[in-house]
Amino acid sequence: MFALNPQSSVPLVTQIVSGFRQMVDDGALRAGAKLPSIRQFAHANGVSVYTVVDAYDRLVALGYFQSQAHSGFFVRSRGSQGASASGGAGSYSFDSMWFLSRIFENRGLRSKPGCGWLPGEWLFADGLRRSQRNLAAQETDLGGYGEPRGYLPLRQLVRDLLAAREVVLSADQVLLTQGSSQALDLAARRLVRPGDAVLVDEPGYANLLFSLRFLGAQLVGAPRTPAGYDLDTLEARIIEHRPKVFFTQPRLQSPTGSTASLAHLHRVLQLAEKYDITVVENDIYADLDPGSHPSLASLDQLRRVVYISSFSKTISPNIRVGYLAANPELLEDLVRLKMISGLTSSEFTERLAYGALIDGRWRKHIKTLRERLAQGQQQLSSRLLELGFELFTEPKAGMFLWARHPEVQNAAELAYKAAEQDILLGPGHLFSVDLEPSPWLRFNVAWAQDEAVLSFLLGLKAT
Repeated sequence: MFALNPQSSVPLVTQIVSGFRQMVDDGALRAGAKLPSIRQFAHANGVSVYTVVDAYDRLVALGYFQSQAHSGFFVRSRGSQGASASGGAGSYSFDSMWFLSRIFENRGLRSKPGCGWLPGEWLFADGLRRSQRNLAAQETDLGGYGEPRGYLPLRQLVRDLLAAREVVLSADQVLLTQGSSQALDLAARRLVRPGDAVLVDEPGYANLLFSLRFLGAQLVGAPRTPAGYDLDTLEARIIEHRPKVFFTQPRLQSPTGSTASLAHLHRVLQLAEKYDITVVENDIYADLDPGSHPSLASLDQLRRVVYISSFSKTISPNIRVGYLAANPELLEDLVRLKMISGLTSSEFTERLAYGALIDGRWRKHIKTLRERLAQGQQQLSSRLLELGFELFTEPKAGMFLWARHPEVQNAAELAYKAAEQDILLGPGHLFSVDLEPSPWLRFNVAWAQDEAVLSFLLGLKAT
């Protein structure tokens, strides 16, 4: 076994990862060998359990280790091993979920160009505070559990909001949820059974992909293009796998930033009708879109489409208020599922969100937010191109740019190096259907102007 040096400038986590990688690469640890448990290694080397957890997580994500439930950690066989020190190809295990939770969503890192949320100063904090003061001044009975569908005035407001987006529905067709994550989870649990083939964007919305894997779904990728979808491949995969559900994000998609054209939306609905597919449309970035792009829901009027969105991205992630709209029969099932899993959502936070949305400054906030993102898009696009990056598309709106650099074969390797410099990147394998190593990175334009980030990326140009 290797020795650790607590006095070294190299972090202990990095020392542990490098030590085990060297042993595997040299053959000192062979495929199938059982590793010391986390507590055993921590005790033997006088380091924190959390340090060892972080190191083992990285080794799993890099393809060197694999975990087996109730058995511990083992060296992964060379044939299925992930990226080596030279950046070779391989497959990531499902334990990349650990990478997601410990690195990708680690809010402790100072710079966050790979994250999926906006900086606090970009959000509607003042409106939320005014709503909170108004709510406190009211003689409101907040006892009980609230309505299963959610706070009625907010559902009525959502109905009117969707009417402005050309979706005609009643307030009873709106279900308020704890963010879009709960809405997606409810839709998945209602529509997906273990072993089902489920069509998803490729690359796609990371949290959704992990959720569907937990449900035992067989993920089938629908390749994204700058205009929306590779329609020929989409139909071929539908014919081959016969999925009953398609989870997709047509507008300002995460991670690519692309928006599907009207022609592509029409074709998706034609395929859904032809092959009897329910479409779950994740439209959480609709408020960030300065254009008048249609949605699948507006074209379909909720016949086959389940529409999901959220206020968390524009008011505050902490209030966790999202919503789902569907045809009446399906919505009743989703209401029951919501009650089974958590009774009702929080009427208090729904009232807070409602107060912010009817605030006279809300429209100005949204306008300013769109302008700041458009400026961030332009600035970061130019900088990345100067640094030698290739852009998937230039959306000119929304939070994300999807880019790769010719010197980077495995973005997970780069993400680990960045984390050691207090920078959070969004490596491409997190958004992949099969979790394969990827050269692509997701950049959040609201965070990526940090000079520390640009200096780190400048190092790629020098290689």
